[in-house]
Amino acid sequence: MKRIFLSLIFVLIFQYGFSQNATLKRYGDAWQMEVDGKPFLILGGELGNSSASCPEDIRINFAKLKRMGLNTVLVPAYWDLTEPEEGRFDFSLTDKVLEEARKNNLKIVFLWFGAWKNSMSCYAPMWFKKDYRKYPRAYTQEGKPLEIASVFSENVFSADNKAFRVWLTHIAEVDKGYGTVIMLQIENEIGMLEDARDHSEIADRYFNAEVPDQLTEYLVKNKSLLHPYLSGKWQENGSRTEGTWKDVFGDDIYTDEIFMSWHYASYVERMAASARKIYDVPLFVNAAMNSRGRKPGEYPSAGPLAHLIDIWHCAAPSIDLIAPDLYDDGFKGWTARYDLHNNPLFIPEIRHTQNNGVRAFYVFGEHNALGFSPFAVEDGSDDKGSPFVEGYAKLREMMPLITKWQGKDAMWGLLFDQNDKERVIEDGDNLLICRHNFTLPWDPRATDGSVWPEGGGIIIRLAEDEYVVAGNGIVVEFATVQESLAVTAPGSLGEDGFASEGSHGYEAADMIWKGVRCGIGSVDEVSVNEDGSFSRIRRLNGDQTHQGRHVRISVGDFKVLHVRLYSYE
Repeated sequence: MKRIFLSLIFVLIFQYGFSQNATLKRYGDAWQMEVDGKPFLILGGELGNSSASCPEDIRINFAKLKRMGLNTVLVPAYWDLTEPEEGRFDFSLTDKVLEEARKNNLKIVFLWFGAWKNSMSCYAPMWFKKDYRKYPRAYTQEGKPLEIASVFSENVFSADNKAFRVWLTHIAEVDKGYGTVIMLQIENEIGMLEDARDHSEIADRYFNAEVPDQLTEYLVKNKSLLHPYLSGKWQENGSRTEGTWKDVFGDDIYTDEIFMSWHYASYVERMAASARKIYDVPLFVNAAMNSRGRKPGEYPSAGPLAHLIDIWHCAAPSIDLIAPDLYDDGFKGWTARYDLHNNPLFIPEIRHTQNNGVRAFYVFGEHNALGFSPFAVEDGSDDKGSPFVEGYAKLREMMPLITKWQGKDAMWGLLFDQNDKERVIEDGDNLLICRHNFTLPWDPRATDGSVWPEGGGIIIRLAEDEYVVAGNGIVVEFATVQESLAVTAPGSLGEDGFASEGSHGYEAADMIWKGVRCGIGSVDEVSVNEDGSFSRIRRLNGDQTHQGRHVRISVGDFKVLHVRLYSYE
């Protein structure tokens, strides 16, 4: 068992505190991660909560994750196993993670499970839990103590931060020259449960004190840029810049949440400041969603949620981004909430399903996401034919192309299902009519009552009248804006392009045709080379393009298509 004494901390910080080979940089309207000087998309997966607590599990899982096509693994680091006795540290699990990551050419995002994990203090060591007078708990309004360490206790912070610093100092030592660790998450789904805020005696004192000048000055300075939720809450109470939390934000549980978010974020900022001095990689915090109509305290109140982003930005400026953990319906809506002008999108957790391949395509194309990471990924299939493995393989191939076009307003993401079947993209004079592949009637699953699997992908405009269409289960038609007004297609054409029995095929609108039409000049299925150039696999035409009417990628088949258009009158 490895031991480090606290007397060595500052020597090691001085010796090993250096900037790692992972940074965030702004390109156009997008943020990009660079690793080893190159743009990098996190094609990740998060291990289940207990899957990094056993060396043999780590060995087996990492080999499997390599076969699944991941380039990054999100791995818990457990305070209780790192500091089982106060002042005595064991880094054997961390070392095993780094060893197996390097063997399998994987990067690591460590998740510090310290004072809080899913609100609770379940990963705090026993010596910490038992001494609840030194390390006090949060309380409900009724006076019930919770298994939640108090954010207002300096003793809690000192113990948590000490372990965090010693652990990071070890990583800085053993990862020097490797750069295996590319991001850090501080705590996990931080927030209050059962009540919107802590009602302990010390918490009440802070709640009845003046709102810090740091926050009110931030509100005034950023008034026009505030999240609509916080802006509305502040303005409803007169946009006051002095007073208690009730005076400034009102007397309700939503003010309780704002108050707690300030203190959670302030705590995290102090942890982040430690990290910056020791191991300077991008830092983030993750949030459990305020979904299903739940109120603060019914979900982890005061976490790094989108509607509280200004509180977190003000109190924790060293944190690079807030990230959503997605387990609810409404995937498109949730991702849009966290792709903000002041927040790049990163999804550290999402329920692991086979449709995650197309969802990853969507967030990289639509939201310039930094990365995508299903939870308990080691439980999935590593079969090469599985949709998730195929999706990640194709995204890994496309990484040079996607990163080249991030932030240039020339890339779109598609995601369709049985209820959300179509999107029309207007790109200059061109219209791109995009649909789920099952809107073409000749696949039996389109009409036999089958549940449609999600279809999704990316469209990139390479030049005028030149596009890449990539993904799974999508069909794209191209038209000029003018011709889209002149001709309608009733959808009654068979796969051969002939009208169905009793159908009139295409029907003219009530106007005389004028103007230019858009045609498909060529469609090539391609592979993407490391420099972003293409190698043609095959030319697609005839039945594969519906005789030049559209381009399509069948459900269950990830492809990259290079499309050239032309115009005619």
